[in-house]
Amino acid sequence: MTQTVAVLGTGKIGEALLSGMIRAGWRPADLLVTTRRGDRAQELHTQYGVESVTNAEAAKNADILILAVKPQDMGKLLDELAPHVTADRLVISAAAGITTAFIEDRLTPDTPVVRVMPNTPVLVDEGMSVISAGSHATGAHLATAEEIFGGVGKTLRVPESQQDAATALSGSGPAYFYFLVEAMTDAGILLGLPRAQAHDLIVQAAIGAAVMLRDSGEHPVKLREAVTSPAGTTISAIRELENHGVRAALIAALEAARDRSRELASGNG
Repeated sequence: MTQTVAVLGTGKIGEALLSGMIRAGWRPADLLVTTRRGDRAQELHTQYGVESVTNAEAAKNADILILAVKPQDMGKLLDELAPHVTADRLVISAAAGITTAFIEDRLTPDTPVVRVMPNTPVLVDEGMSVISAGSHATGAHLATAEEIFGGVGKTLRVPESQQDAATALSGSGPAYFYFLVEAMTDAGILLGLPRAQAHDLIVQAAIGAAVMLRDSGEHPVKLREAVTSPAGTTISAIRELENHGVRAALIAALEAARDRSRELASGNG
């Protein structure tokens, strides 16, 4: 933790990483941030004790650059960084759909690049960050990325060829659960429950189910079967879900998300 890390782009995800690193033991004196607004820079300094610098200063002074900008801003950012980034830097990209090759082609040859796809639960330290190595990144570079993103949840290494699938499953995954909770809340209202009660019942059911999936080690089929008694209420509901093609719809939805991720990565946004 003696290296200097710069977070370029301190929106919600960038700030979550910054906060996670400090909790994990990184010294604020070893952390730099870049922002577009002076008031935002002051806010981050007041809350975390970190210094705000320009993108060029970050590239010159930091050992590790975390690019947490929006995908559409990546090209412009790399143009700013390119004259100052040397091959002994580690560049970590957290921008959806941006390939390591896109970044490598715009920086000094042999610069190590690691691609990370976090999801929004990093904001509550329950994120899932999928990590892939670029052409010049080593195991040590991947371990550094895991150390940083491990402060806000779990990490998983995958080949970059699997990043689009991981984006569909994990990066977009929280939205599917929010959609399901929204639909179940509406169903609860239809069944006669007040919205607040329906919401609380479903959210706690979701939390409990997630913890059981994580901690029990059981296959989801076994956990579902434990709730599904013969000729009971649950099997009646499951039959309707199957009759309405919910499983097939989920598979099709994830395929669509994967395909869109591929389009964005190829620049056909």
